[in-house]
Amino acid sequence: MVRPVTSAPTIRPGTAPNTGLDDVAEIANVGEESEVDCSIARALGVIGDRWTILIMRDAFRGIRRFDDFRTDLGIARPVLADRLKKLVEAGVMVRRQYQTHPQRFEYRLTPMGMELSPALVALMRWGDRWLNDGSPPTVLVHETCGRELEQGFWCRTCKTTFTPRDIASLHPDHDLSNHELSDRSPVATGDADDH
Repeated sequence: MVRPVTSAPTIRPGTAPNTGLDDVAEIANVGEESEVDCSIARALGVIGDRWTILIMRDAFRGIRRFDDFRTDLGIARPVLADRLKKLVEAGVMVRRQYQTHPQRFEYRLTPMGMELSPALVALMRWGDRWLNDGSPPTVLVHETCGRELEQGFWCRTCKTTFTPRDIASLHPDHDLSNHELSDRSPVATGDADDH
């Protein structure tokens, strides 16, 4: 279990300071009408909306109830209802009744939703590094031991961590036995950066 210790102020959608990115959702406009077909495009079709990402962030923080999401995010009821419905339909969250009179529901992450944790942590750390407003970054702590967690990739074969510079992207039918890097790989071209 991971819990945030401190966090930078929330940047509301459409207000990222000094970036010129007034509507990040428009930049990542990968929808049903798009002809892009890859894992990232399909993932963005489910979670690529700015409100959806913030709902996911809150779900990882333990928020489960509609009114709690609404209060924390300052989101309009119809928008929140729509995004939660889509997350449930996609299998990222499950809707469970917790009260009968009046009828009330909570929204919990499914195993599919829980697997988004590393992506949200990476997005948070990227935002802390490149879009920081001067406030301290969020620190994630392992709840069991109380130590700060570090983000990194782990190679089971080499038993070591690696950086994005060490990654080669291979097509699913690629023969891994020859260990050749694509000419377009950041490693092969020297375009990777160790930030």
